[in-house]
Amino acid sequence: MVTAPEGRAVKLGFTNGMVVQEIGWDEDTDDDLRIEIEDAIDAEMLDDDADDVMDAVVLWWRDDDGDLVDALMDAIGPLAEGGFIWVLSPKTGRDGYVDPSEIAEAAPTAGLTQTSVVNLGDWSGARLVTPKARAGKR
Repeated sequence: MVTAPEGRAVKLGFTNGMVVQEIGWDEDTDDDLRIEIEDAIDAEMLDDDADDVMDAVVLWWRDDDGDLVDALMDAIGPLAEGGFIWVLSPKTGRDGYVDPSEIAEAAPTAGLTQTSVVNLGDWSGARLVTPKARAGKR
């Protein structure tokens, strides 16, 4: 019997059967988190050349990676309705640190809403979603 993986990937909303694209992988990414995500979805994450419709996108982002709005626009393209993007960036004081305000400002420009921020060890994560078609407050 296989038990569901515990830990960060499940808290981030990754579940069995999801199609997840990974963008921005490099030697500095958190390999343990990558493995946890792949265990949670029970598959390998797809690279940025994949043509599938994605349930989620993991975007590793560093200060010198370019224009975040452009990267988010590219990530939205294959995203399924109800899908989400995790922008993962190095924490304060680490090489490639991205100020959280940069992500918060880039999200609405790309048509996204930031819903949460999490601490992932050496990385921070910002969860971005596309706004609902009908804006209504409860």
